[in-house]
Amino acid sequence: MEPLVGISWSFIFQILNTILIFVILKHFLFKPVTEFMENRRKGIEDSIKMAEGKNAEAEELKNAYQRKLDEIKEERSEMIKDATKRADQRGEEIIKKAELEAKKLIDKANNDIAREKQKALNELKEQISGLVIMAASKVVEKELDQNKHEALIKEFIDEVGEAKWQN
Repeated sequence: MEPLVGISWSFIFQILNTILIFVILKHFLFKPVTEFMENRRKGIEDSIKMAEGKNAEAEELKNAYQRKLDEIKEERSEMIKDATKRADQRGEEIIKKAELEAKKLIDKANNDIAREKQKALNELKEQISGLVIMAASKVVEKELDQNKHEALIKEFIDEVGEAKWQN
């Protein structure tokens, strides 16, 4: 019986062919594939590093924009405070001006009332004077000249009119 595994020339050729194919494949296939894979790995690493750099840059920009946004918000708050303060001052000025004008109107109205009161008193004095003349002419039933007539009216007004009508 022949051994199961025997060393023969065909076995040696098969081993040599396998080694030769391995060397050829290693040189023409494994080496380029390994180089391709290494280049691909380096490319991916470079892309990751570049992406990390871009992320860091984007984060810096984001922080800068956030700072600017905060500054704008603060500036807006200041502008609102200033506008509110100016509006309050303007409102106070308007109120003071309105109070001053109201006071002027009240003073004018009081002056008008005083004038009208004086005018009414003068008219009342004239009417009383007329009544006094009529009463005096009926009581006395004599004729008076103009000078005596005016003196009698003034005397009556001085005694009675001023004291009673000023109340």
